[in-house]
Amino acid sequence: MEPNRVLILGAGGRDFHNFNTCFRNRDDTRVVAFTATQIPHIENRVYPSALAGPRYPQGIPIRPEEELEHLVRALGVTQAVFAYSDVSHEHVMHLASRVLAAGASFVLLGPEQTWLRSRVPVVAVTAVRTGSGKSQTSRKVSRLLRGLGRRVVVVRHPMPYGELSRQRMQRFARYEDLAAADCTIEEREEYEPHLDAGNVVMAGIDYEEILRAAEREADVVLWDGGNNDFPFYQPDLWITVADPLRAGHESAYHPGETNFRAADVIVINKVDSAEPAQVEAVMRAAAVMNPRAAVVAARSPITVEDPQAIAGKRVLAVEDGPTTTHGDMGFGAGVVAARRHGAATLVDPRPYAVGEIAETFTRYPRTGPLLPAMGYGGRQLRDLEATIRATPCDLVLVATPIDLRQLITIAQPAQRARYELEEIGSPNLGEILGEFVRRPVRVS
Repeated sequence: MEPNRVLILGAGGRDFHNFNTCFRNRDDTRVVAFTATQIPHIENRVYPSALAGPRYPQGIPIRPEEELEHLVRALGVTQAVFAYSDVSHEHVMHLASRVLAAGASFVLLGPEQTWLRSRVPVVAVTAVRTGSGKSQTSRKVSRLLRGLGRRVVVVRHPMPYGELSRQRMQRFARYEDLAAADCTIEEREEYEPHLDAGNVVMAGIDYEEILRAAEREADVVLWDGGNNDFPFYQPDLWITVADPLRAGHESAYHPGETNFRAADVIVINKVDSAEPAQVEAVMRAAAVMNPRAAVVAARSPITVEDPQAIAGKRVLAVEDGPTTTHGDMGFGAGVVAARRHGAATLVDPRPYAVGEIAETFTRYPRTGPLLPAMGYGGRQLRDLEATIRATPCDLVLVATPIDLRQLITIAQPAQRARYELEEIGSPNLGEILGEFVRRPVRVS
């Protein structure tokens, strides 16, 4: 029989993992290409033979998703496997319809097909949507586990945006490791706060190799998910963060709904920013969709360096890029802090945006008046700096997980807005993790 000819639809993360776990060594399947979307400049590369294995001596081409129908027909594709995250159910089915109309089958691979099994316990932190507060929840979980005497290694969802052959398995313990790996802003935003907390972070492309390395150093592996993807590792405790500011998204976005339904613990974050009716809507959804889950209420308090310096000023809020672009958040911590501390106005940077930042606003027209800190490469970083310089404001409020002032020159006065997770009442993560570490050790 002719082998299945598979096209994997991805965004530089889940797609590679699905290939590695499900297709790399199968004689009955030939992966003919990947497609890429969401992240700029990750198409027109090759998944190299060193990662793809001996069955693919030329590697596997990565093409823009815009070529989907052409690729299905030209390459004789029999199955298109969807493998990226933080998209609406409607988006998924539109893609499915495009694939079906071109003549191929449309496939979603589930957790049991793609999970890797760990020899040590795994705690997974996932989310309903990008920007729900997953990173601060992961940081809180790591602190609590260390306080319970456990050695923690954080394994982060992949962000292989550079030279793929160098990113098979990465280990970060110091800032120098980030510089040596030429990490983008998006990578630094996820890794630096963990390094500041004393955690070792591992990431890359081959998550079997990464897991075996983590097991040698850890009593507990902490899976820190990306976007709203489900874990690559089978979790012993699955925590999902929901965002009441986007109430209803827990049943409208893929694969966030999977996370919401499968979680052992649902953290409803930002209850201090959301309306009571929004919080109640997510609580009702949890009761219906996942009644066995423990529900933790939490706020996300925002602190700034000098609140008085904000009052009466024209403020430019620089926010986390993915959260305010494909995450569909109309505001972030910087906007909240500016309004809370009496800013005279939020300056809209769109008229002053240059280069790839201007392209980002064109692609995501609902973003604003705020500046998404896009930093997937050197050009975007330079365009971000130029856009800030050109925007007429009295103060730049940096609400990204890292201090952009260390990476770019900001001519205007600037300060940071920070946020952490703070649970309310019981149950809380400390109680849940305390019970978790007292469980009998799992035998693999």
